[in-house]
Amino acid sequence: MAQVTVNIDGKAYRMACEEGQEDHLLDLAARFDSYISNLRGSFGEIGDLRLTVMAGIMIMDELHDLQAAVDANAAELAELRRAAGSADENRAAEADALADRLESLAERITTLSRKVSGVSK
Repeated sequence: MAQVTVNIDGKAYRMACEEGQEDHLLDLAARFDSYISNLRGSFGEIGDLRLTVMAGIMIMDELHDLQAAVDANAAELAELRRAAGSADENRAAEADALADRLESLAERITTLSRKVSGVSK
């Protein structure tokens, strides 16, 4: 297990993570630190615990909005897939109908050709 030191609000925290995930953990910590810094800039000294809770709630709010967007996109994708399936079925039915019409026309042309050339059935 790898170990990294992250800095949040000027304090260092030693953390463990999976091998190869060090940079990812450092990035997450830096992003969280930016929330804390922005809140501290807006509200001043209101206590570390309160800042942490507020940052957590802000992150959960963003996560909620992102999840809603993902859900909306998933619903739209499902609708598009359904519509594409219907369109494929319609195209197949139209192709079958066209093939039937062409076959009927071919039979009529053959019949007319025989009549014109004097050949009986």
